Amino acid sequence: MSHFRNSLAIALFFWLSAVTATEQIDIYIRDDVYEDYLKFVDGRDVLSITEFNSPYLRRDVADMVVLQQALALGGFQKKFNYIPGKVNFRNTKMLENGELLLSFDSYWLTDAKAIADKIYISDPVIKKGQYLAGMFASPNNKKVFAVTSVDQLAELTAVSTPKWQTDWQTLSTLPLKKLVREDEWLSQARMVHMQWVDFMLMPLFNAPSGHYQLEKIHLKMVPKLAVLLNDSRHFVISRNHPQGKAAFSALNAGLKQLRSTGKIELIYTRAGFLVNHAQYNILNTPKIVN
Repeated sequence: MSHFRNSLAIALFFWLSAVTATEQIDIYIRDDVYEDYLKFVDGRDVLSITEFNSPYLRRDVADMVVLQQALALGGFQKKFNYIPGKVNFRNTKMLENGELLLSFDSYWLTDAKAIADKIYISDPVIKKGQYLAGMFASPNNKKVFAVTSVDQLAELTAVSTPKWQTDWQTLSTLPLKKLVREDEWLSQARMVHMQWVDFMLMPLFNAPSGHYQLEKIHLKMVPKLAVLLNDSRHFVISRNHPQGKAAFSALNAGLKQLRSTGKIELIYTRAGFLVNHAQYNILNTPKIVN
Protein backbone atom coordinates (compact mmCIF):
# COMPACT_ATOMS: atom_id res chain seq x y z
CA MET A 1 0.00 0.00 0.00
CA SER A 2 2.85 2.36 0.89
CA HIS A 3 4.49 1.68 -2.48
CA PHE A 4 1.18 2.40 -4.24
CA ARG A 5 0.77 5.70 -2.37
CA ASN A 6 4.30 6.75 -3.23
CA SER A 7 3.75 5.91 -6.89
CA LEU A 8 0.47 7.82 -6.86
CA ALA A 9 2.12 10.83 -5.24
CA ILE A 10 4.91 10.83 -7.82
CA ALA A 11 2.42 10.52 -10.68
CA LEU A 12 0.35 13.37 -9.24
CA PHE A 13 3.45 15.55 -8.90
CA PHE A 14 4.40 15.11 -12.54
CA TRP A 15 0.80 15.65 -13.66
CA LEU A 16 0.58 18.91 -11.71
CA SER A 17 3.96 19.97 -13.10
CA ALA A 18 2.72 19.31 -16.62
CA VAL A 19 -0.47 21.28 -16.01
CA THR A 20 1.51 24.19 -14.60
CA ALA A 21 3.85 24.12 -17.58
CA THR A 22 0.96 24.22 -20.03
CA GLU A 23 -0.50 27.25 -18.24
CA GLN A 24 2.68 29.23 -18.85
CA ILE A 25 3.22 30.87 -22.21
CA ASP A 26 6.77 31.22 -23.53
CA ILE A 27 7.83 34.77 -24.36
CA TYR A 28 11.16 35.59 -25.99
CA ILE A 29 12.72 38.80 -24.74
CA ARG A 30 16.01 40.55 -25.45
CA ASP A 31 18.35 39.72 -22.59
CA ASP A 32 19.40 43.31 -21.77
CA VAL A 33 15.74 44.38 -21.64
CA TYR A 34 14.90 41.47 -19.36
CA GLU A 35 17.78 42.33 -17.02
CA ASP A 36 16.54 45.92 -16.65
CA TYR A 37 12.98 44.65 -16.24
CA LEU A 38 14.02 42.44 -13.31
CA LYS A 39 15.91 45.34 -11.72
CA PHE A 40 12.90 47.61 -12.15
CA VAL A 41 10.41 45.10 -10.71
CA ASP A 42 12.83 44.28 -7.86
CA GLY A 43 10.73 41.44 -6.48
CA ARG A 44 7.42 43.32 -6.68
CA ASP A 45 4.27 42.00 -8.32
CA VAL A 46 4.37 43.76 -11.69
CA LEU A 47 0.56 43.83 -11.81
CA SER A 48 0.29 45.92 -8.65
CA ILE A 49 3.13 48.40 -9.24
CA THR A 50 1.99 52.02 -9.00
CA GLU A 51 5.36 53.67 -8.34
CA PHE A 52 7.40 53.91 -11.54
CA ASN A 53 10.42 56.03 -10.62
CA SER A 54 13.45 53.92 -11.47
CA PRO A 55 16.67 54.29 -13.49
CA TYR A 56 15.91 50.88 -15.00
CA LEU A 57 12.56 51.88 -16.50
CA ARG A 58 13.05 52.60 -20.20
CA ARG A 59 10.75 52.38 -23.21
CA ASP A 60 11.25 48.62 -23.72
CA VAL A 61 10.69 47.90 -20.02
CA ALA A 62 7.68 50.22 -19.96
CA ASP A 63 6.21 48.17 -22.82
CA MET A 64 6.49 45.03 -20.68
CA VAL A 65 4.81 46.68 -17.70
CA VAL A 66 1.96 48.24 -19.70
CA LEU A 67 1.27 45.03 -21.60
CA GLN A 68 1.09 42.83 -18.50
CA GLN A 69 -1.06 45.26 -16.53
CA ALA A 70 -3.42 45.73 -19.48
CA LEU A 71 -3.82 41.98 -20.02
CA ALA A 72 -4.59 41.44 -16.34
CA LEU A 73 -7.09 44.30 -16.22
CA GLY A 74 -8.80 42.80 -19.25
CA GLY A 75 -9.11 39.42 -17.54
CA PHE A 76 -6.29 37.44 -19.20
CA GLN A 77 -4.87 35.27 -16.41
CA LYS A 78 -2.21 33.18 -18.16
CA LYS A 79 1.33 33.34 -16.81
CA PHE A 80 4.41 34.01 -18.92
CA ASN A 81 7.70 32.15 -19.03
CA TYR A 82 10.36 34.61 -20.16
CA ILE A 83 13.16 33.27 -22.32
CA PRO A 84 15.90 35.93 -22.56
CA GLY A 85 18.39 35.89 -25.39
CA LYS A 86 19.18 37.36 -28.76
CA VAL A 87 15.83 38.40 -30.18
CA ASN A 88 15.68 38.94 -33.92
CA PHE A 89 13.22 39.10 -36.79
CA ARG A 90 12.63 35.33 -36.53
CA ASN A 91 10.17 36.25 -33.77
CA THR A 92 7.93 37.93 -36.33
CA LYS A 93 7.71 34.64 -38.24
CA MET A 94 6.87 32.87 -34.98
CA LEU A 95 4.06 35.37 -34.41
CA GLU A 96 2.74 34.81 -37.91
CA ASN A 97 2.60 31.02 -37.61
CA GLY A 98 1.29 30.93 -34.03
CA GLU A 99 4.42 29.67 -32.25
CA LEU A 100 4.58 32.95 -30.30
CA LEU A 101 1.51 34.53 -28.70
CA LEU A 102 2.64 38.15 -28.69
CA SER A 103 5.56 40.53 -28.72
CA PHE A 104 6.42 42.35 -25.51
CA ASP A 105 8.13 44.97 -27.66
CA SER A 106 5.59 47.21 -29.39
CA TYR A 107 5.54 47.49 -33.19
CA TRP A 108 5.29 50.46 -35.50
CA LEU A 109 1.83 50.55 -37.08
CA THR A 110 3.48 50.58 -40.52
CA ASP A 111 5.32 47.32 -39.73
CA ALA A 112 2.27 45.73 -38.10
CA LYS A 113 0.02 46.48 -41.07
CA ALA A 114 2.40 44.57 -43.34
CA ILE A 115 1.46 41.32 -41.54
CA ALA A 116 -2.08 42.28 -40.49
CA ASP A 117 -3.54 39.08 -41.95
CA LYS A 118 -1.52 37.06 -39.41
CA ILE A 119 -1.76 39.26 -36.31
CA TYR A 120 -4.16 41.32 -34.22
CA ILE A 121 -3.08 44.95 -33.78
CA SER A 122 -3.89 46.59 -30.45
CA ASP A 123 -5.05 50.14 -29.87
CA PRO A 124 -2.06 52.53 -29.91
CA VAL A 125 0.09 52.47 -26.81
CA ILE A 126 2.23 55.34 -28.14
CA LYS A 127 0.27 57.76 -30.29
CA LYS A 128 1.39 59.19 -33.60
CA GLY A 129 3.42 62.33 -33.00
CA GLN A 130 4.60 61.33 -29.52
CA TYR A 131 7.77 59.41 -30.41
CA LEU A 132 10.97 61.43 -30.28
CA ALA A 133 14.17 59.46 -30.82
CA GLY A 134 17.55 60.58 -29.59
CA MET A 135 20.74 60.59 -31.65
CA PHE A 136 23.24 58.25 -29.99
CA ALA A 137 26.94 58.15 -30.82
CA SER A 138 30.27 57.20 -29.34
CA PRO A 139 31.15 59.75 -26.63
CA ASN A 140 34.42 60.28 -28.54
CA ASN A 141 32.72 61.19 -31.82
CA LYS A 142 33.04 64.96 -31.58
CA LYS A 143 31.47 65.79 -34.94
CA VAL A 144 28.14 64.25 -33.91
CA PHE A 145 28.02 66.28 -30.70
CA ALA A 146 28.72 69.45 -32.70
CA VAL A 147 25.46 69.08 -34.65
CA THR A 148 22.90 71.83 -34.07
CA SER A 149 21.01 71.84 -37.38
CA VAL A 150 19.75 69.36 -39.95
CA ASP A 151 22.18 70.68 -42.61
CA GLN A 152 25.14 69.40 -40.59
CA LEU A 153 23.93 65.81 -41.03
CA ALA A 154 25.44 65.88 -44.53
CA GLU A 155 28.78 65.00 -42.94
CA LEU A 156 27.41 62.07 -40.91
CA THR A 157 26.51 58.42 -41.43
CA ALA A 158 23.70 56.57 -39.65
CA VAL A 159 22.67 52.93 -39.26
CA SER A 160 19.24 51.31 -39.18
CA THR A 161 17.21 48.63 -40.95
CA PRO A 162 14.36 48.83 -43.50
CA LYS A 163 12.64 46.14 -41.43
CA TRP A 164 11.77 49.04 -39.10
CA GLN A 165 10.02 50.97 -41.83
CA THR A 166 9.32 54.12 -39.84
CA ASP A 167 12.94 54.47 -38.69
CA TRP A 168 14.35 53.73 -42.14
CA GLN A 169 11.98 56.03 -44.03
CA THR A 170 12.58 58.87 -41.57
CA LEU A 171 16.36 58.57 -41.78
CA SER A 172 16.11 58.32 -45.57
CA THR A 173 14.53 61.79 -45.67
CA LEU A 174 17.43 63.34 -43.76
CA PRO A 175 20.41 64.77 -45.71
CA LEU A 176 22.86 62.12 -44.49
CA LYS A 177 26.23 61.31 -46.00
CA LYS A 178 25.19 57.64 -45.95
CA LEU A 179 22.52 55.42 -44.38
CA VAL A 180 23.95 51.98 -43.60
CA ARG A 181 21.78 48.86 -43.35
CA GLU A 182 22.25 46.45 -40.44
CA ASP A 183 19.30 44.30 -39.36
CA GLU A 184 20.48 43.34 -35.86
CA TRP A 185 20.11 46.01 -33.18
CA LEU A 186 23.14 44.87 -31.18
CA SER A 187 25.33 44.99 -34.28
CA GLN A 188 24.08 48.52 -34.98
CA ALA A 189 25.12 49.59 -31.48
CA ARG A 190 28.56 48.01 -31.88
CA MET A 191 29.11 49.79 -35.20
CA VAL A 192 28.32 53.14 -33.61
CA HIS A 193 30.45 52.37 -30.55
CA MET A 194 33.41 51.56 -32.83
CA GLN A 195 32.71 54.73 -34.88
CA TRP A 196 32.33 52.71 -38.07
CA VAL A 197 29.05 54.62 -38.31
CA ASP A 198 28.42 58.00 -36.70
CA PHE A 199 25.06 57.56 -35.00
CA MET A 200 21.88 55.58 -34.51
CA LEU A 201 18.42 56.50 -33.28
CA MET A 202 17.28 55.20 -29.89
CA PRO A 203 14.37 55.99 -27.56
CA LEU A 204 14.86 58.78 -25.06
CA PHE A 205 15.35 57.48 -21.52
CA ASN A 206 15.74 58.89 -18.02
CA ALA A 207 19.51 59.07 -17.65
CA PRO A 208 20.51 62.71 -17.00
CA SER A 209 24.03 62.03 -18.29
CA GLY A 210 22.68 60.58 -21.55
CA HIS A 211 25.08 57.65 -21.34
CA TYR A 212 23.99 54.18 -22.45
CA GLN A 213 26.20 51.19 -21.65
CA LEU A 214 25.74 47.53 -22.52
CA GLU A 215 28.69 45.24 -21.86
CA LYS A 216 31.57 46.88 -23.78
CA ILE A 217 29.29 49.15 -25.81
CA HIS A 218 29.25 52.78 -24.69
CA LEU A 219 27.01 55.33 -26.39
CA LYS A 220 25.88 58.81 -25.47
CA MET A 221 22.85 60.82 -26.54
CA VAL A 222 23.37 64.20 -28.19
CA PRO A 223 21.80 66.58 -25.63
CA LYS A 224 18.43 68.13 -26.50
CA LEU A 225 18.58 66.97 -30.12
CA ALA A 226 15.90 64.62 -31.46
CA VAL A 227 14.26 63.14 -34.53
CA LEU A 228 10.49 62.72 -34.76
CA LEU A 229 9.44 59.18 -35.72
CA ASN A 230 5.94 60.07 -36.82
CA ASP A 231 4.06 56.80 -36.41
CA SER A 232 2.10 55.10 -33.64
CA ARG A 233 3.21 51.98 -31.78
CA HIS A 234 1.03 48.98 -30.98
CA PHE A 235 1.21 45.57 -29.38
CA VAL A 236 0.75 42.68 -31.79
CA ILE A 237 -0.81 39.29 -31.04
CA SER A 238 -0.78 36.17 -33.21
CA ARG A 239 -4.07 35.27 -34.90
CA ASN A 240 -2.85 31.67 -35.14
CA HIS A 241 -2.05 31.12 -31.46
CA PRO A 242 -4.75 29.27 -29.44
CA GLN A 243 -4.84 32.12 -26.90
CA GLY A 244 -4.60 34.89 -29.51
CA LYS A 245 -8.22 36.02 -29.68
CA ALA A 246 -8.69 35.98 -25.89
CA ALA A 247 -5.44 37.87 -25.31
CA PHE A 248 -6.32 40.50 -27.93
CA SER A 249 -9.75 41.15 -26.44
CA ALA A 250 -8.33 41.41 -22.91
CA LEU A 251 -5.45 43.63 -24.00
CA ASN A 252 -7.59 46.27 -25.68
CA ALA A 253 -10.00 46.31 -22.74
CA GLY A 254 -7.10 46.78 -20.34
CA LEU A 255 -5.42 49.45 -22.46
CA LYS A 256 -8.63 51.47 -22.45
CA GLN A 257 -8.68 51.36 -18.65
CA LEU A 258 -5.01 52.35 -18.36
CA ARG A 259 -5.48 55.15 -20.89
CA SER A 260 -8.54 56.54 -19.10
CA THR A 261 -6.64 56.85 -15.82
CA GLY A 262 -3.57 58.42 -17.43
CA LYS A 263 -1.40 55.49 -16.43
CA ILE A 264 0.03 54.82 -19.89
CA GLU A 265 1.33 58.38 -20.17
CA LEU A 266 2.60 58.22 -16.58
CA ILE A 267 4.64 55.06 -17.17
CA TYR A 268 6.27 56.28 -20.38
CA THR A 269 6.93 59.70 -18.85
CA ARG A 270 8.61 58.10 -15.84
CA ALA A 271 10.68 56.08 -18.33
CA GLY A 272 12.00 59.37 -19.72
CA PHE A 273 10.47 58.53 -23.08
CA LEU A 274 7.50 60.92 -23.27
CA VAL A 275 8.93 64.41 -23.02
CA ASN A 276 8.01 68.02 -23.65
CA HIS A 277 8.78 68.45 -27.36
CA ALA A 278 9.34 72.18 -26.88
CA GLN A 279 12.50 71.39 -24.90
CA TYR A 280 14.14 69.64 -27.86
CA ASN A 281 15.62 70.73 -31.16
CA ILE A 282 13.69 68.38 -33.48
CA LEU A 283 15.74 68.09 -36.67
CA ASN A 284 12.89 66.97 -38.93
CA THR A 285 10.12 69.27 -37.74
CA PRO A 286 8.12 70.25 -40.84
CA LYS A 287 8.80 73.82 -41.87
CA ILE A 288 5.80 76.12 -42.17
CA VAL A 289 5.80 78.09 -45.41
CA ASN A 290 3.82 81.36 -45.39
